[in-house]
Amino acid sequence: MGAAERARAVGLRKALVVALLVSGCSAPQPETPAPAFNATDVMFLQMALAQVEEGDQVAALAEDRAGDPALRTLATELRGQWREESGTMERWLVGWQQPLEPDPLAGAHAGHGDVHSLRPSDIGELEAARGKTFDRTAVTLLLGHLGNCVETARMETAGGLYPPARTMGETVTSRRQAQVRTLLKMVA
Repeated sequence: MGAAERARAVGLRKALVVALLVSGCSAPQPETPAPAFNATDVMFLQMALAQVEEGDQVAALAEDRAGDPALRTLATELRGQWREESGTMERWLVGWQQPLEPDPLAGAHAGHGDVHSLRPSDIGELEAARGKTFDRTAVTLLLGHLGNCVETARMETAGGLYPPARTMGETVTSRRQAQVRTLLKMVA
């Protein structure tokens, strides 16, 4: 290639760069891959958020009205952990463009287990209870509820794909199991 041809090639390259810049084009940017998650991750987060909302009703009453200071302390601990956990869960679901609530259609979560939900009558019974009856009722409701939380978290650790959600499932399992042991000591 002669000097004139090289000059013309350099000139063409410069003209092409200027044209690309003027037209707003730039070199292709690498795409940031979306985090890998699966239906189990989504189900875990949605169900866990619903469980937090339910359980917080019991824990809020126990934090305020329990006669046993250990029960009040546990309720405060639960509420703090639930706030922390639910904030993370919501961020993940929003980032994945997934709904925060599970599909309300019957059977939408077939195979994920049919964990018992707290009923309005359970909360009504707790609200009406006084003294030692209140504490026994709160402990009973929390035992069942925390057992459900453990089952949901175990489904995540067994079948979830998103590593941070699996880690959260492990954390939730260990926290709730410790809290169940504390509650069992209260009824012993």
